[in-house]
Parts: sequence; C-alpha cells; structure tokens
Amino acid sequence: MKKWIFRILIVVVILIVMVVLGVAFFLDGAIKRGVEIVGPKLTKVDVKLKSVSVSIFSGSGKIQGLVLGNPPGFSSPSSINVGSASLGLVPSSVLSDKVIIRSIDLEQPEITFEGGMQGINLMKIKSNLNEGGGGSTEPAKPKASGQTEPAEASKKLQVDDFVIRGAKLNVNVSALGQSLSKTVPLPEIHLLDLGKGPEGITAAELTKQVLDRLLSVAIQEGEKIASDLTKGAVNLPGSLSNSTTNINNTAKGVLDLFKKK
Repeated sequence: MKKWIFRILIVVVILIVMVVLGVAFFLDGAIKRGVEIVGPKLTKVDVKLKSVSVSIFSGSGKIQGLVLGNPPGFSSPSSINVGSASLGLVPSSVLSDKVIIRSIDLEQPEITFEGGMQGINLMKIKSNLNEGGGGSTEPAKPKASGQTEPAEASKKLQVDDFVIRGAKLNVNVSALGQSLSKTVPLPEIHLLDLGKGPEGITAAELTKQVLDRLLSVAIQEGEKIASDLTKGAVNLPGSLSNSTTNINNTAKGVLDLFKKK
C-alpha cells in the first residue's frame, strides 16, 4: 500500500514539474510571438525579437535583441534598437486572466531619427501607430493561410512601472545631397500603472502607449537637434563647412520638412 502511495506521489511530482516547465516555455514563446505579431501590425515596419527568458519561480526575466525596422525609403537599418530589457512579474498571475508585471526596464535603447525629402522615419511610424489604434481585443481571426494568431497576443496585462533609461538618439538629416548628424542622450521615461484595474490592457495597447511616448520624446528632441544642425552647421564635413551656399541650401531643405508636418 505504501509502495503504491509512494509511486502515485512520484507521478504527481513529475506532472507538476512538467506543468511548471511547460508554462515557463509557453510564456517565453508567447512573449516573443506576441511582440513579433503585434509590433508590425501597429508600426507597419518589421519587428524582431531575438530571445526571451522568464523564470516562473522568481518572476524575473530578460528580453534581448528587440529591433524595429524603418519605413520604406529610409536608409538606416533600424529605427529603434534595444539590446536588452529586464522585467519582473508576479509568477502566480501567469495562469490567471491578467498577467501582472511589476516592472519593465528598457536599458540603453538606440533610436534613429532620420529625415530627408521623403519625410521623417519616426513621424511615419508614429502616424502608423495612430492609424492602427490600440489593437483589437476580439478573438483571433483566421489568416489567409488558414492559420490563426495565438491567443496570447490579446491576453490582458498590467504593468506597474515601465522605465526607459539611458536612451541614445541618433539624428541623421539630409537634403540636396548633403548629410548632417549628431548623437544626443534622451531623458529617462517613466510610465506608471498601465492596465491597472480589472480590465487590464492587451499587448497591442501596451505597445502603442509605450512607443507613442518614446516616439514623441524622440521626435521633439530630434526636430530641435535637426534645426540646430542646419542653422549652426554642427558636425558638417570639412568640404561643406567651407561653402556658405551649401550650408544655407541644406538648412532650408531640411527645415522645410518640419513645415510639412
């Protein structure tokens, strides 16, 4: 009798371990899949995420290699590049209707503000965000291929503290064949109590709120730097700094971009 009880307990323990490992694996994949599905729909640019690792026991996790591409017509390889980000969630919430994330910390993201006669890349992405809305909470619909989107993409979330720190903005503007550039730091961005309350928010809504804030700060700073570059000829190549005509023409061409907003 004792032997049977012992065997049953072993089976139960094994099943529990398998469930825990399965949840941990599913969560990692769900985050990556959700980002790569929701991101392109909202931004209309490629979104790639290298890896996600989350401990179901401690609730701590790491996101690596998050890259947002650029709209067509822009030469920079990416608009936003995040090397790594850390997160902390409530482990018990993983199996509930709403996942509670205590903190997300984006560490030293690199943002590229590229402007030219085709417009400004970040403004185009921000416009796409506004057109895309906050994302749908309706059940996933079949795609043309017959596949459906994973339900995790619309799972409810709560993020208590979202921090973007150490961000770097690369400003690259061009007009009339001339190019000007400068790199500046961005102020720390804090977003609090996202999705707090019983309704929560979806991954799409979270992505929109965070990107909208980040893009707004980057665009505001980028326009200011671009204006300074063209007016003061900061960081111009030597051949351009000797030509007042070229400087004035470049300045006029770039500043005209902002009048068309």
